[in-house]
Amino acid sequence: MLCLVSPEGRVRPDHPLRQVKTLADGALATLSPLFDEMYAAGGRPSVPPERLLKSMLLMAFYSVRSERLLCEQLDYNLLFRWFLDMDMLEDSFDPSTFTKNRQRLMEHEVAAEFFGAVLGQARDEGLVSREHFSVDGTLIEAWASMKSFRPKEQDDADNNGWGDFKGQRRSNDTHESKTDPEARLLRKGRGREAKLCFMGHALMDNRNGLLVDLRVSQADGYAERNVALEMLEDLGDRRTTVGADRAYDTKDFVARCREADVTPHVAQNENARRRSAIDGRTTRHEGYRVSQRIRMRIEQIFGWIKSVAGLRRTRFRGRRKTQHAAYMVGAAYNLLRLGRMQECVS
Repeated sequence: MLCLVSPEGRVRPDHPLRQVKTLADGALATLSPLFDEMYAAGGRPSVPPERLLKSMLLMAFYSVRSERLLCEQLDYNLLFRWFLDMDMLEDSFDPSTFTKNRQRLMEHEVAAEFFGAVLGQARDEGLVSREHFSVDGTLIEAWASMKSFRPKEQDDADNNGWGDFKGQRRSNDTHESKTDPEARLLRKGRGREAKLCFMGHALMDNRNGLLVDLRVSQADGYAERNVALEMLEDLGDRRTTVGADRAYDTKDFVARCREADVTPHVAQNENARRRSAIDGRTTRHEGYRVSQRIRMRIEQIFGWIKSVAGLRRTRFRGRRKTQHAAYMVGAAYNLLRLGRMQECVS
C-alpha cells in the first residue's frame, strides 16, 4: 500500500505553535548572515543551526528533559518534525550534534542574538515599553552535588564521592565544587537551605510582561543589584522607572539608579533595624503603586522558566553554558507571549 502523509497535514490550522513557528522563522531569517560566517561552504553535510535552535525551543515548550530524549521523539512525533521542517523520511540527528555545535554557537553568541531578534519583533510592533520595567533575581541550581563542595587544595582524586561533611564549616572562600568550580554556595533567605547555584536576573517590560533581558551570574549577595544596574544601563540614555522588591532597597542601588536617570520604584524594607532608602518623593506618586503591583508578574516568568522550561536546575556546567541555555529559554517565553498576543488581536 502507498500512503502519502506530510507533517504539515497532521498539524491542525489553529494550533498555537503555528504562530510561534512563524515568529521563530522570522527571527532566524535575520541571523542568516551570522550563520554564513559560522559554517564553511564545503565539507560534510551538517545539521542547520536553525534546526538546532528550534530544537532548544521545543525542549522549553514541552518540558523535554534532555537532548537525547528530544532526538528519540523526532522519530515518531509529527508535531516536532513539522516545527523543525523535517519530512517523513528524514532521519533524526544524533544527540551528540548539540554537544559538537554548542561551543561554536557560544563563540558567536547566537543565543543572545536570537533572543534579541525575537525581542526586536516585539519592539517593531510597539509591544515593548521604553520607559517602565521591573527587575528581580532568582537562584538556578548548579549541576553539582553538595558532596562535590570540598576544600580547594584537596585533589578530586583523593575523594571517593562519599565524603562526610557533617559538622564541618564550609564557605566559598575555602571550598569549591569539584564538579563545577564556577558554582557558589548561597541561600536565598533566612531559614532557607544553602545550595550550589548560579543567579538568574530578569528585566521585564511592564506593558506586556515580555522579557527584555535574562542574565546568569555567579551567586553572591551583591549580584542581584549589580547585574540589575548593568541591564538598566544597557537600555540606553532615557528616563525610565524600575520596579523591584525590598531586596533592592539599599542606599547604593537607589543612588546609582538616580544617577543613571532611572526612578527606583523599589518596595520599602520595613525592617526596624534600618531605614528605607525610598522616601515620600517616590512613594507619593501613583506610578509607584502601579509599578509595585505590576512588578509581581515577573514571578510568573520565573515560574514558567523553572517548572516548564527546565531552568530550575541547569543541565550544564559553567556559567557560560548556562547563560546560553537561559537566552534560549527567554526567547521561548517571549515567543509564546507574542503568539498569544497576536492571536488575541486577530
